[in-house]
Amino acid sequence: MSIISCAAFILTANLLVESTSKNTFSEIDKLPENKVGLLLGTSKFLRNNNQNLYYKHRIEAAILLFEKEKIDFILISGDNATRYYDEPTTMKTDLLAAGIPEEKIILDFAGFRTLDSVVRSKEIFGQNRITVISQQFHNERAIYIADHFDLKAIGFNAKGVSSSYGFKTQVREVLARTKMLLDLIFGVEPKFYGDKIEIGSQSK
Repeated sequence: MSIISCAAFILTANLLVESTSKNTFSEIDKLPENKVGLLLGTSKFLRNNNQNLYYKHRIEAAILLFEKEKIDFILISGDNATRYYDEPTTMKTDLLAAGIPEEKIILDFAGFRTLDSVVRSKEIFGQNRITVISQQFHNERAIYIADHFDLKAIGFNAKGVSSSYGFKTQVREVLARTKMLLDLIFGVEPKFYGDKIEIGSQSK
């Protein structure tokens, strides 16, 4: 593949993902209600041991959605690759500390990638509609994946970060969108499926 073809593919992937921005919301009052909010995991601390602002703002967004009754349950999906790194449990601990009832929190320990988290929310946790909770650039990618798998998704945009703080993440996101499109083209599936888990009995 030529350099021009590669550049065109990267551009196409980013334009396709950005087309989902109409289904993301930054204002709580304009956000439709859904039964389940899919909170996408990330590490609480950076390598320099400073707090990860992406994490902080996602937790705050999830709490706000629950308190404003925009969601009934929070499905936390993240990486649990080793006994020393457990995104879902860490996020659950902070949500509990903020007063979210434990029975309203569900953990998905197999959300190794955004694709895994989104697909498993439908195939394992039985959701046909979800509200994704992350920063806008991440929500857009998750919604594009959801559309591909016939899952109706909207996104609530957690507060972003400064350009200087998030520069590396922004660069990685361009590549992540490109890889995502390749995964969808070649039919890549989640690493794990497993037994189905029912979330509550009432729906909005």
